[in-house]
Amino acid sequence: MSRRAILAAGLMMLPLTACLTPSRDFHGYVADETQPRDIKPGEDTRSTVLAQLGSPSTKSLFDDNTWIYMSELQERVAFYHPKVKTRSVVAISFGTDDKVEEVLQYDADDGQVINYASRETPTRGRELGLWEQIFGTVGNVALPQTDEATPDNPTGRR
Repeated sequence: MSRRAILAAGLMMLPLTACLTPSRDFHGYVADETQPRDIKPGEDTRSTVLAQLGSPSTKSLFDDNTWIYMSELQERVAFYHPKVKTRSVVAISFGTDDKVEEVLQYDADDGQVINYASRETPTRGRELGLWEQIFGTVGNVALPQTDEATPDNPTGRR
C-alpha cells in the first residue's frame, strides 16, 4: 500500500476514536469545601450541617431527623448504557436536641439491585395457543341484545 492510502485510511478512522472516549456525568450532591464525612457526631448541629453542606438531597420518608446526601459519577462509552464508577450516600441523623447523632457512609458496593419495574403484568388464567387464538371464535355467534318490549317480554328487561 502506498503512503497516501495509509494516510487516507488513518484519516477516515480518526473520527471513530471520538466514540471510544468515555463521557463522564456527575449527578447529585457536590461538596464545595466541607465533605459530609467531616461532620462530627455530638459536636455539629442541624444548623451547622445546613451551613456547611447546604440542603440535603433528600430526607428520610419516615423520620424528618435523617438527612441524606447522594452523589454518583457515571461513564458512558458511545451508545452503551452508562456504568456507575463511584457512588456515595451519606446519611446524617439528628437527635431530639438537633445535634448530630450518627454519620453513616455507603458506596456502590453497599447497594442492592432491585427490580421494581419488570414491564410485564402477570395474568391469571389459561394460556391460549396459536390455533386456539385463530379458530377459537369460529361458531360462536353473539345474539343481538335489545331493550325493546316484545309480546313475550313486555318490560324489555332480561
